[in-house]
Amino acid sequence: MAEDRPLLQVEHLTKYFPVKSGGMKKQFVQAVEDVSFDVQRGETLGIVGESGCGKTTLGRTILRLYQPTSGRIVYDGTPIYDSEKKIAVRMLPYRGKMQIIFQDPSASLDPRMTVGEIVGEALRIHRPDLTKKGYRDRINELLDKVGLNTEHANRFPHEFSGGQQQRIGIARALAVEPEFIVCDEPISALDVSIQSQVVNMLEDLQKDMGLTYLFIAHDISVVRHISNRIGVMYLGCMVELCESFELCQHPLHPYTQTLLSAVPLPDPEKSRARHRILLEGDIPSPLNPPTGCRFHTRCPYATEKCSKCVPEFKEYAPGHFAACHKLDG
Repeated sequence: MAEDRPLLQVEHLTKYFPVKSGGMKKQFVQAVEDVSFDVQRGETLGIVGESGCGKTTLGRTILRLYQPTSGRIVYDGTPIYDSEKKIAVRMLPYRGKMQIIFQDPSASLDPRMTVGEIVGEALRIHRPDLTKKGYRDRINELLDKVGLNTEHANRFPHEFSGGQQQRIGIARALAVEPEFIVCDEPISALDVSIQSQVVNMLEDLQKDMGLTYLFIAHDISVVRHISNRIGVMYLGCMVELCESFELCQHPLHPYTQTLLSAVPLPDPEKSRARHRILLEGDIPSPLNPPTGCRFHTRCPYATEKCSKCVPEFKEYAPGHFAACHKLDG
């Protein structure tokens, strides 16, 4: 049945960016490497990892804002990209179903357009049947839904705070009534006092509209709060994926354990008693990633096998996937 299948299926997705260099050998930034996962309808899948690990590139490649290098993307049972079968469908019909909320609200809003024009731009493309009154009513409805006033439609983005600008970006993403939204670090550029408001609003919108989220963020505590499942990325690879509670209680991958050990605890005594894992060395360059497991250069448990063989991303417990040689004994 259609209701039982995942809304989104990503299989062995890879994205390389060519780099201009003076040498004869062509180089590539290996931003996303062999990533696979499913997203169920109505679920929130969180993606966490350090800066530069490929989280944003993954989200944009799924939406085909970046053309994938290889792999397969299936949306609601229909392949929208398949490198082996040379399928790359025209994306305009899917733009009304798949949207994105950008990380930097001020940079994502055209300063020459009013808020009404920004929010209504997608309506002109996807809903040409709307009358002028229907167009204005829809914009006012969207502004009200994200906590803005209808008179804000005639103002320009620079007249708003960062939190209000992000609300405008959310209203724009909701304009065509999508099913799936990539939330690309939607709160990282906002004040801490505003972050919880935006997260709560996203949760309310999900309940009201039946939305499905891919929620990308640095802060694993925020992702734990909003997500049903969490995927952990390191240097372009998915290293662990499972339910949020399970990940926080029983992390399998050494990198996930490191991330969780850095999360602040409100209890000072528990915070002092907790063992923090400190990684040595810098993150390797995605231009020349390590052979074998990409984490082996910083992993305290690395062996010779880790530097030679790429670990298989497989299921170690029901719904709990990881890629680590240590787990195989």
